[in-house]
Amino acid sequence: MGSPLPFPSCVASHAGIWLADATGPARQVGRAEAGRALADTPHLVLNAPLVAARLGIPECPGLDLLELFAFVHPARFVIPSAAGLARLLGLAEPSTPVEEARLLQVAAGRLLATLADARWRERAGAHTAAMRLSRRGWGWAQVVLAQLKAPAGREADLFDALPGWSETPPRPEPRPVVLTAERTGARLSALRGARREPRPGQEAYARALIPAFCPRESRDGPNLVVAEAGTGTGKTLGYLAPASLYAEESGGAVWLSTYTRALQRQLMAEVETSLPERLGGRPVAVRKGRENYLCLLNLEDAMAGQFSGRQGQFAELVARWARFTRDGDMVGGDLPGWLPALFRSRGALPALSDRRGECIRAACPHYRRCFIEKSVRGAAHASLVIANHALTLAMAARGGAEVPRRILFDEGHHLPEAADSAFSVALTGTEALELRRWILGPEGSGRRVGRRRGLAARLTDAAHASDAVAQALEPVMDAARLLAADQWLDRLIADEPDGPIEQLLAAVRTQVITRAPAEDHGFSLETEIVDLLPGLAEAADRAASALERLSRALARLRATLLQLLASLPDWLDASGVARLEAAEAGLADRIALLSAWAAMLARVGGSPEPDFVDWFALVKAGGRERDAGIFRHWLDPMKPLSQAVLSRAHGVVVTSATLADGDEPEPSLRRAGGAPHIPVEPRLFQVDSPFAYAEAARVFIATDVRPRDSAMLALAFAQLIEAAEGGALGLFTAIARLREVHARIADRLAARGLPLLAQHVDPVDTGTLVDLFRADPRASLLGTDALRDGVDVPGESLRLIIFEGIPWSRPTILESARRAAFGGMAHEDRQVRRRLAQAFGRLIRTQGDRGAFVLLGPQVPSRLLTAFPGGVRVERLPLDAVAERVAAFLKGDAAAQACKAEGAFLGDKGLRTGGE
Repeated sequence: MGSPLPFPSCVASHAGIWLADATGPARQVGRAEAGRALADTPHLVLNAPLVAARLGIPECPGLDLLELFAFVHPARFVIPSAAGLARLLGLAEPSTPVEEARLLQVAAGRLLATLADARWRERAGAHTAAMRLSRRGWGWAQVVLAQLKAPAGREADLFDALPGWSETPPRPEPRPVVLTAERTGARLSALRGARREPRPGQEAYARALIPAFCPRESRDGPNLVVAEAGTGTGKTLGYLAPASLYAEESGGAVWLSTYTRALQRQLMAEVETSLPERLGGRPVAVRKGRENYLCLLNLEDAMAGQFSGRQGQFAELVARWARFTRDGDMVGGDLPGWLPALFRSRGALPALSDRRGECIRAACPHYRRCFIEKSVRGAAHASLVIANHALTLAMAARGGAEVPRRILFDEGHHLPEAADSAFSVALTGTEALELRRWILGPEGSGRRVGRRRGLAARLTDAAHASDAVAQALEPVMDAARLLAADQWLDRLIADEPDGPIEQLLAAVRTQVITRAPAEDHGFSLETEIVDLLPGLAEAADRAASALERLSRALARLRATLLQLLASLPDWLDASGVARLEAAEAGLADRIALLSAWAAMLARVGGSPEPDFVDWFALVKAGGRERDAGIFRHWLDPMKPLSQAVLSRAHGVVVTSATLADGDEPEPSLRRAGGAPHIPVEPRLFQVDSPFAYAEAARVFIATDVRPRDSAMLALAFAQLIEAAEGGALGLFTAIARLREVHARIADRLAARGLPLLAQHVDPVDTGTLVDLFRADPRASLLGTDALRDGVDVPGESLRLIIFEGIPWSRPTILESARRAAFGGMAHEDRQVRRRLAQAFGRLIRTQGDRGAFVLLGPQVPSRLLTAFPGGVRVERLPLDAVAERVAAFLKGDAAAQACKAEGAFLGDKGLRTGGE
């Protein structure tokens, strides 16, 4: 069991600060006394950055139990709270800060006792890791080593201990199959098993998807099904039935693509529960982009000295995790989301992955154990591949052997957003500097996190062995020096740009500052590409010439590498071939990027293209300039998606709970599937949610709250959260107002025992904030409007959603162009209704859920209220009355549930309005 660790402990929250000595009870203290105590003696804490924020100090010099947990139980999930740690360790959950302070000592003792337990499953490599952490000054090292028994022999090195992968023969072409309603229904029944009852609409939904898994009917496009299934239909099992049946009978693969990482995790859990036989021995695989996975070569470099101080300690704990991880996924996988934040280094986590396209593939000494390669090979032979929209679109657009033929896009309402990102282009200082670093590698003497090996370094051996490579490489290096360099933005601000690209960016920056219509309140600025200031067109021409020079040099180098790969000279071994293949692929991508940049620069001095929206922008964050350049997006991002993805597939399903717009269901479903851009007729399907929303939910509009008045907003949020006794999700359209409201109400709510978590305030990643919120029914969470898609919290932990106002689109150049092209205000109304519908969908997740949805502000047009399900009562009331109704409704007060004559509500046939 282990004795409590006799160290002092500290607990800090918005309700106050408590210190406990090694053996006595905790006492409440002020910030100054707590700060002095922690500076004098290391205290046990839980989540040191969060404690530091509560104390108002930059760093908390304590012994963080989360770091100890990450060492003892790497790759194991725990909610990073006192209650979460207690539950996992089998301890009583604390109910007061005094009990929590004592828990830290008991939990530390329990974790340390685990190190001596013969049943400890994560013993491998622990002693070596502790010794390395000791040399790096880790606070827990000596305490850990005192409990760890030294191994009898040398522990296996991490890079030797990891399991490898082996080559397998190519996958055969899938057999054509025709699914039937009977077999699909039988598969659905088998997936449900005895654990779940049949749900209304689920069987009809599964049958509606069958055509997407049958032989393609037209060479011009896929069998396209666009299906909206209301929340509670059982959509996941509904599409797993035909997808898994197709994969099993055809031997082919189905890609299940999601927008959020949360749904990827849920999908994998559902597959493991419902398909334990793994479809005849063929695995189910999760695929993400390379940047999500740990790069073993980067980790080795970090452990060898690239990382120091706290970054070095982080690298050692990541190495500890790498030995036990399921798949090496660092973003949304089994690396604790809270772990990087403990070490306060934004650059450490990205530097441990391949974010810059520097992978040397088979030339890497860890290639046979590479997590990325395992993922790729696992997906190549999988029956179901769980991916995300970004990767699916990128792979389909790139073409090649991995292009999926059968794709199901869940969270299909996000497809336009994903396509908008995937097919956009930006010529900015940051992008140009990234290209320069990819070619030249690190420049100067400053210390950098990560490998950052340039193209020349990766081709050193080839350049020494081949004069042709050396001669082709030299002009590439010369041309790359014309790109933006380190500190480019400082030079722009000082009006001292260096080189043609920086001169272009300086001219763009001047144009934006001069012509941007908005006042400069510290936000990003943008302007259309019209009426250019003198010199900008000429700067664009010079930049275009520089990029053309670089593009020609890259093309010559690529041709030289392809010649070597075709001739295979004697000096070129297998490792060298792998390096050249990796470099050639990278060169092809960069040449394509330069071509896109050239097209943008041609637009600067020319006419606009009807399919694109182009603009200049000065990007700011926190009131400071961060980037500048030219941006290009498709006017309708579903057009390139249809051309690059849908037209090449054989069967596609686009599905979500919120695809159709209430005012025009059929046209909106067609648009959601990209049907206007491909010559095939989609099959459309809709099934309503089985939930009794009229009884389970209420919508209130607080008519006397001014949305942009921070003081009034704070009062409204506090009053509503208190009325619901927590369990609230507050959504904001501006980070500044979120922070102001949080600062005004956090202490007030804490005094009532209602914890308040906040995105962009608490030094905790968003996934962990949601975990903390889900685990505590009295907690509330504030976040931006985009947070709504990352929150899946069934049960009483989410019973109130508060919108600070109507989620109108920001009036950017891009949004204005789309509004003008797609129906004016009707287009904007569709966007707002979709956002409201998605947010409302977070509220009722299972039968028995009960919740209230509150919009703050008097200006809520009735035409937007069709976003809510038919039958849901909508009432316009003053804030005090809304708070009373929310409290009564959530408590099940029969009087509050009765229909009243006043107010407005939605009936089965749409909006009906009573007196206001």
